[in-house]
Amino acid sequence: MENNIPERNYNTISPSAGALLAMKALTDIPFAREAAMLAGSQAADIDAASHRNPAFWARVVHFENRYHSINQLLTGIQAANILELSSGFSFRGLATTQQQAVHYIDTDLPELIAAKISFLQSLSASLPPAAGMLETLPLNALDAPAFTATTGRFRPGQLAILNEGLLMYLSIPEKEQLCRIIRETLLRHGGYWITADCYLKHSTAGNPVLQADQELNSFFLQHNIQENMFDSFDAAAGFFRRNGFEIDGEAQPDYTRLTAYNHLLKNSSPEQLSALRKRGKIQATWRLKPIPS
Repeated sequence: MENNIPERNYNTISPSAGALLAMKALTDIPFAREAAMLAGSQAADIDAASHRNPAFWARVVHFENRYHSINQLLTGIQAANILELSSGFSFRGLATTQQQAVHYIDTDLPELIAAKISFLQSLSASLPPAAGMLETLPLNALDAPAFTATTGRFRPGQLAILNEGLLMYLSIPEKEQLCRIIRETLLRHGGYWITADCYLKHSTAGNPVLQADQELNSFFLQHNIQENMFDSFDAAAGFFRRNGFEIDGEAQPDYTRLTAYNHLLKNSSPEQLSALRKRGKIQATWRLKPIPS
């Protein structure tokens, strides 16, 4: 297959992983707090009581829910092999292989993976022997030959491909290229694609509870985040259908189980909570199944 990797410096995306880790450190996401402490994170104090901004807690709730939404859809399938794309400083692979006899390959761009491996060595030092096998490897998800080589490391068995926080960095042609790569891979191996990246274009204008800070807004503009989101969930479903996928399941959020939810309630006025609710749903996590040719 022709490999048309766009000429882009994807490493400019990687710094967002550190900021996201600092927020996840305030939740019960496995190993997030420990990894943030290892990183000596200065992006956020790892002390929930020091954060009073409802917009901050709304973001933490969102990212905590997004993490758990992927796990929810994983429980509905029997995957012997798991490939996570653009994983950042998420340690789902470490948590999963501690409990399950699966082969998990955790991937991201080379510079981030080099830092992540050092974290993993420290995090796993005091853990019991794992039930499964974890590999942490560099991978540009749009590099078809590298993708095939990486998935070729799996033994026969159903494959689950995961991602949270990738598609909004990709243009439509790049999304289509990723769909082709993932579809061909799943048709060979069998299995599903679970993506938490079904985001809708939305505006926070006039709503101070939802507005991002200046640094975050600059990052969004640099990477065309809003433009890369979908116009509607119907448009997102249509995009995946045109690219050979059907929706097999959708995660159902339960915000009351999230550790950040009580902090959001405690630090928000009734008016601010009402503004958050009026925003409506802007993200979904879907389990996709390739449509046979």
